[in-house]
Amino acid sequence: MIRSLLYVPGNTPRFLEKAGQRGADVVIIDLEDAVPEASKTEAREMLAQSVPMVAAGGCQVYVRVNMTERLFDDATAAAKAGAAAIYLPKINDVGLLHRLAAHLAPLETDRKPMGFVPLIEDPEGLFEARAIAKGPRVIALSAGGEDLATSMGAKPTPEVLRQPKLMIHYAAKAAGVLSFGLFRSTADFSDTVAIRAAALEARDFGFDGASCIHPAVVPVLNEAFSPTEEELDWARRVIAANRIEAAAGRGAFTLEDKFIDAPIVTRAEQLLARFNKDQA
Repeated sequence: MIRSLLYVPGNTPRFLEKAGQRGADVVIIDLEDAVPEASKTEAREMLAQSVPMVAAGGCQVYVRVNMTERLFDDATAAAKAGAAAIYLPKINDVGLLHRLAAHLAPLETDRKPMGFVPLIEDPEGLFEARAIAKGPRVIALSAGGEDLATSMGAKPTPEVLRQPKLMIHYAAKAAGVLSFGLFRSTADFSDTVAIRAAALEARDFGFDGASCIHPAVVPVLNEAFSPTEEELDWARRVIAANRIEAAAGRGAFTLEDKFIDAPIVTRAEQLLARFNKDQA
């Protein structure tokens, strides 16, 4: 269950020290856009301390690496520091994932291999999203809204981002991996009311969670991407009723004036399983 992913600059100890206590399911230590070029090597070298420090707060730790000549060194440092996964920006070719996986394998003989989260940030990557989603180690897909809009000469409005983000989302779901994102940019973090509405909308579409750049957004995402008690109770009633109806030889039935058949039962089961809730 990953509802919220909080970006933290990898060169700012005062942010890193508290990052694991912000309630995010994942903290993404950023070596890319949030770190100026002059500080990127220092931020990479800090991973040996910053990754375990943040993880001590109880969250998973990912690292966003640079998609430059720094890539393999960044990924190596993330692996040695114990990061659970790496965020890979500007991915438009699955071949790079294969090369990176081969590079990392000898470094991970005594640890679980890091997962990959490719960020689709240009039209070429958009049309390669299905292949990328099926690439090695991929655990999730996401879109870089600002970069994606910029690559198209567009503004990162919800209308502009909706279709490409849905294409990436569908590619993730077809491959059976997680899908992160909202139909809006993460750059505007001050309007938490609008973010909550966007998160609820994204959850309705099947997105699993979303990233943010400010800790104030974390509880908004956690709440929006979690089921309400009413939803959980309804799922339990559906499953309980289905047991009775199935025993009587009926595959479809009505419950509280609502039609219930196999897809609805499956959705109820998936909801409870995802959040580790009792189906009894």
